[in-house]
Amino acid sequence: MIIGGFQTTTLLDYPGKVACTIFTAACNMRCPFCQNSDLITGSFETRYSEEEVLAYLSKRKGLLDGVCITGGEPTLQKDLAEFICKIKDLGLLVKLDSNGLNPDIIKMLYSGNLIDMVAMDIKSGPSTYGVACGIKDIDMDKIKESIDFLITSGIDYEFRTTLVKGIHRLEDMEEITSLIKGAKAYFLQSYKESDKILGLVDGNKEASTYSSFSRNELEEFLDIAKKVVPSAMLRGVD
Repeated sequence: MIIGGFQTTTLLDYPGKVACTIFTAACNMRCPFCQNSDLITGSFETRYSEEEVLAYLSKRKGLLDGVCITGGEPTLQKDLAEFICKIKDLGLLVKLDSNGLNPDIIKMLYSGNLIDMVAMDIKSGPSTYGVACGIKDIDMDKIKESIDFLITSGIDYEFRTTLVKGIHRLEDMEEITSLIKGAKAYFLQSYKESDKILGLVDGNKEASTYSSFSRNELEEFLDIAKKVVPSAMLRGVD
């Protein structure tokens, strides 16, 4: 496991749970609005060993409910299952954050009773997915396979989309919700400006034009989303 970040306590990353968050390095997408550019480029300052993370979790038994494993893209870690086994041995719940490009890994972790919740990022609608995730020839079949699995498997899950002015348009929301029709939990999140977003680090000139939608604009996206996914909500919006 290549762990490039470790947040010892969070009340936000695992809904309804007291948890910690483990940030894995590397990703198979190149989303220009990604806030964790250091994990993608390998420029993170501190690498945490499995041993020190597990030692911390062991000391916090009884105080923590679970662990959120995010990234980057955790399913790229070859020893992810083995690492999660060690976390489960401590009696902790595990939430996986994923972009959905590795459905077979998600299914394997589920079948092994290694994950208790999955949060999957839905980057955009099919016609603009490649722009939003930074991959021209994105395999939408893999994305759809992960979505369908989460909706039908019985595992606890949520979908979420970070909306970025300069990438997303209102008309994209109809395409997005067509992908996740029937979803029980869907959250719209607002892009937060930063000089460390991946697009700026990569020298993408368009990234300098990205900005956040206003609350009223986000409400317009939400109104469209609710027509297909009634559970849709805004998250982390002031």
